[in-house]
Amino acid sequence: LECDLALNLVGQPLVRQQLMKGLREFLENRNPAKPLVMSFHGSTGTGKTFVTSMLVRYLFQGGLQSPYVHQFSPIVHFPHAERIEQYKESLKRWIQGNLTNCGRSAFLFEEMDKMHPGLIDVIIPFLGPSWVVYGSNYRKAIFIFISNAGGEQINEMTLDLWRAHKDREEISLQDLERAISKAVFENPQSGFWKSGIINNHLIDFVVPFLPLKRHHVKQCVISELVQQGLEVRPGVVQEVADSIPYFPEEEKIFSSTGCKTVASRISFFF
Repeated sequence: LECDLALNLVGQPLVRQQLMKGLREFLENRNPAKPLVMSFHGSTGTGKTFVTSMLVRYLFQGGLQSPYVHQFSPIVHFPHAERIEQYKESLKRWIQGNLTNCGRSAFLFEEMDKMHPGLIDVIIPFLGPSWVVYGSNYRKAIFIFISNAGGEQINEMTLDLWRAHKDREEISLQDLERAISKAVFENPQSGFWKSGIINNHLIDFVVPFLPLKRHHVKQCVISELVQQGLEVRPGVVQEVADSIPYFPEEEKIFSSTGCKTVASRISFFF
């Protein structure tokens, strides 16, 4: 996983560092005190879903298709605000049942910024350091929350540091953590708003995904060409990278969509 991240995840030094630190400590501990709980934050196309699928591919046979990997999307699984109590009950039962089947399960919560506030708190009993909940030992489970919330603040801070001639490798987690917390945990629109998960400090690692620059987008284009079995032509790489919108308006430093639209754009230039 570490090697794959180094080769294929572009422009995310903090992600590699946080992820490997968290996973290594957790998996080497035969009796962890609590499940591993990570929260991924950043703009669209910066690699949050890519990293999540890579991670479960190495930990579970079949990756995302494994019966021990469970994905939740607020739009698909919890669409109606008026049914929140029903969702709470079924979410609690689902996690409890699956942890009874396999204590080493992974639960992935996508688009946390679209989650109804209050819903996620139903899983608090599974995240803390207690020994047994509802008759299941669940301390070897992994919970990952994925969110675009905080992306704007991460982008602003990265831009400020770029203007101050600081390299992205010099950005520290401390630089970003306070801004992410404010954007995510104090926002009434966020699934984490006033959440006990935050108040009880149950998230072990907040993982920020930085905005990507043009040369990162080019790396994504090259990877995609190789993956599609196409010839890597410098002209095509340049054209695809140039076709993507960048911000801020004047300097055009960072990709507005990260690497998200790279795969679909390649066909226009072949």
